[in-house]
Amino acid sequence: MNKPYDFTVFIGRFQPFHTGHLKVVREGLNQADKLILLIGSAWEPRNPRNPWTHQEREEMVRRCLSEAENARLLCLPLMDVPYNDEVWVRNVQSTVNGLVIAHHTVPHRPAKISLIGHRKDQTGFYLSLFPQWSSISIENYHKISATPVREAFFIDEPERVTRELVSNDILPQQVADYLIDFSRTHPGFQHIHDEILFIKKYQQAWNTAPYPQVFVTVDSVVIQSGHVLLIERRASPGKGLWALPGGFLNGGERLLEACLRELREETRLKVPAPVLKGSIKRQAVYDAPYRSARGRTITHAFYIELEPSLELPKVKGSDDAKTARWVPLSELDPQVMFEDHYFIIQDMLGAV
Repeated sequence: MNKPYDFTVFIGRFQPFHTGHLKVVREGLNQADKLILLIGSAWEPRNPRNPWTHQEREEMVRRCLSEAENARLLCLPLMDVPYNDEVWVRNVQSTVNGLVIAHHTVPHRPAKISLIGHRKDQTGFYLSLFPQWSSISIENYHKISATPVREAFFIDEPERVTRELVSNDILPQQVADYLIDFSRTHPGFQHIHDEILFIKKYQQAWNTAPYPQVFVTVDSVVIQSGHVLLIERRASPGKGLWALPGGFLNGGERLLEACLRELREETRLKVPAPVLKGSIKRQAVYDAPYRSARGRTITHAFYIELEPSLELPKVKGSDDAKTARWVPLSELDPQVMFEDHYFIIQDMLGAV
């Protein structure tokens, strides 16, 4: 029996893959010969919002499908581009077009493609971004949200939580089995458990405030001779990840003053303040709503480009930084970068 479409496209983070997602996947397979699953927030370090890699999430999906269904499922990772929607759209287009070229079995006829996703869901905004394709809107099954699923799994008893989620038709049994094994054997479980508890304790300190808290931070993007200055975080959140030198704005400080203070405190960079000020090429605000697990945090970043030199200035980790070092721009790895700092660097460099 011919299906309405050659390809359906489902974009999501699937952290974790739940029954609502499975309903969309099955409908996508019903509507098309092949389903393209783009797994978002790929290549990020493990954190409370994204605790599983794209490979692990693909395995969750494939465990729920039959051998025949898996043969019709095409999975690829999709990296976030939080400060450039146009580039994100371009990445989706090029990824889908590449898969269509490789798998379309009727080359003399243009492929019929449709996006599929949840209706009335903020994560389904992408359904209107690709007018060249059709779209299929699916009701959000039981209005399931992955956020409380993640928190319950990492904070409470994993085996009891997964049993309840399966009985309430929130998690497929195959995913529950995968998560239980993850909690028993993977060191990432304890890491995310500790990070979530830290964040909850951090947020409790602000519970008595009469209005939602918005934090202001500063970050330095210091570039010299094809290198960027990074620090290794000493404590949670993001302990052990690499980050831009920066921190919270103190009362009575101007943004630039805070930027130079944090840069000096965390790296001991021995470049005179007048030289740093004169080397500022750009300033920008980064305000992605979920950029920080601690709460709504808006950062002001300063792009400082020092004169090229055969010898990079000496730096040393201090204060909140365990270590500080110059990293070649070609060696930046989003999987070991804190929060959105990788994307801030790319945006400042104009590379995204």
